[in-house]
Amino acid sequence: MSTLQAGDLAPEVALPDEHGAVHRLADRRGSWTVVYFYPEDDTPGCTKEACQFRDLNGELTGMDAEVWGVSPNLARNAAWLPFTLLSDVDHAVAERYGAWGEKSSYGKTYVGLIRSSFLVGPDGRLAHVWPTVRADGHAQQVLDTLRSVQQAAEAR
Repeated sequence: MSTLQAGDLAPEVALPDEHGAVHRLADRRGSWTVVYFYPEDDTPGCTKEACQFRDLNGELTGMDAEVWGVSPNLARNAAWLPFTLLSDVDHAVAERYGAWGEKSSYGKTYVGLIRSSFLVGPDGRLAHVWPTVRADGHAQQVLDTLRSVQQAAEAR
């Protein structure tokens, strides 16, 4: 498992959405991108996290940030979400980000997607890394961190 840190060059993302259009992180240079990895659609935690990103999407886009949700599932049309969902079926991107690895639940150990997020700056570098997150409240953490990082950059 990779241990990416703020300042590292963000690993490339080139994944399809529900329409088959490939989204490339390299195409986002010059803008902010939130890449968040979530385990599975239509589960309570993942739905809560997606709803909270949905509710804050206007503020995030107003700060020149685009949200990408990445899952090992096939991306489905989520018309209720104003941001992009991407399919990482072979979990290759999740592995590069350290978001695929050993987990445990109810005493069982297994390999799967680790809920984590990455704030990628306009320069293609990681501005902030959340290696493990709780779904509830995480979108607000991302927004607060983006605001703080942007203010610090303006002060320089």
